[in-house]
Amino acid sequence: MPFSSSERERWNQKYREAPDVWLEPDPFLPRVFSEYIRPLFPGGRDALDLAGGAGRHAIWLAKQGWEVTLIDISETGVEQARQNAGALASQIHFVVDDLTGFAASQTQFDVVMAFFYLERKIFPEIVKAIRPGGLLVYKTLTMAQLKLAGGPKDPAHLLEEDELLRLSDGLEVLHYREDVAKKATAELVARKKRRREAVTKLSRASGTRIILPTFPSDGSAGLV
Repeated sequence: MPFSSSERERWNQKYREAPDVWLEPDPFLPRVFSEYIRPLFPGGRDALDLAGGAGRHAIWLAKQGWEVTLIDISETGVEQARQNAGALASQIHFVVDDLTGFAASQTQFDVVMAFFYLERKIFPEIVKAIRPGGLLVYKTLTMAQLKLAGGPKDPAHLLEEDELLRLSDGLEVLHYREDVAKKATAELVARKKRRREAVTKLSRASGTRIILPTFPSDGSAGLV
């Protein structure tokens, strides 16, 4: 992926100036973990943390027994994440990369999460990175932030009303909320349907019965 040197240096500077700011996870993650992630994946699985910075969310999830891949453009942030993780670093794969060109690999994850990051064009790739049955956990700023002090003012980094729902079209929305308090945010938990669920929905919508093949242990193809 191509690196944006100016964007990378901007974030490097942020992490150098205030390393202690990036330690505590956003309260949304523990809440989502309790209500959605743990019930679906009680044993701990694997997650992708997009724009994970100094690791506040990846480290928290690693403490719950998860393996996490963290990607961020800032090598300073990623190095801080590695140091902040301590003994948990063995559960986290640290990657310095520019997400503006993110493309999902063949590896998929049970949870894909992003906090306060927005790159609209990569949303189809984000969805591809979610394993069927897995979750997208997303929280970032909305246009209402323009009326508040602080935060980005560039509309490119701010969501329109209900835009996060539109970007996540095709996923099953489990939770969605837009709120204006100290920050103006939209938060989402959405589940990627398994193949059979998606086909059943398509069948009902079209009025056509769709038959999926099954493969018995003797190797012969059957029908369901």
